[in-house]
Amino acid sequence: MSDSPTPGRRERKKAATRQAIADAALELFLEHGFDRVSVRDVAERADVSTTTLFAHFPSKEALVFDREADVDAALAAAVRERPEGQGVVEALRTHALESWLPIMTDPRRERFTALVDGTPALREYGERMWMRHAGTLGAVIAEELGREPDDLTCAALARFVLEVPTLTAGRRDPRATVETVFDLLMNGWRSQIGPAADPGDNRARAAGR
Repeated sequence: MSDSPTPGRRERKKAATRQAIADAALELFLEHGFDRVSVRDVAERADVSTTTLFAHFPSKEALVFDREADVDAALAAAVRERPEGQGVVEALRTHALESWLPIMTDPRRERFTALVDGTPALREYGERMWMRHAGTLGAVIAEELGREPDDLTCAALARFVLEVPTLTAGRRDPRATVETVFDLLMNGWRSQIGPAADPGDNRARAAGR
């Protein structure tokens, strides 16, 4: 019988290696700054070859934003896989509270933000990544509502939602901030699209709208 690992084990090993590389990179970047750390330094800290590193991350900048693909997939899933009877905005509110709030309150967030803001290459990468997320989310919302992929209302909602982490930064009560922002988004969403166009909007139904 072959003792080769099963696909499940291989995938878990790949994920563990990828996480180890990302953790090593962030530690080094926070300690010394992005520009003063080389890819080779990261590989040595993670105890992998540079070839292995680049098999997981296409660029040095991608080491910092290691969850880019996961974030994109999670945004799409939050809308597509929302419970029956739940509207799009409420689904995104739930996603923000369950997935983003722990990140917003992570004690390393301030240092991470300072690292990105203080490094032009990371700022540019982060802005491009933000636009990709906005494009993904806007298209998924439009698809769910039977609208054109570039529908302005859906694109605007996606961009506003993705500003929530920035609006929450530095606030005393992050949860209350998230709730307030989504309450504002909900009212604006109803005025533009109407509850009938988002049949899962149970809050609108409860209010008799």
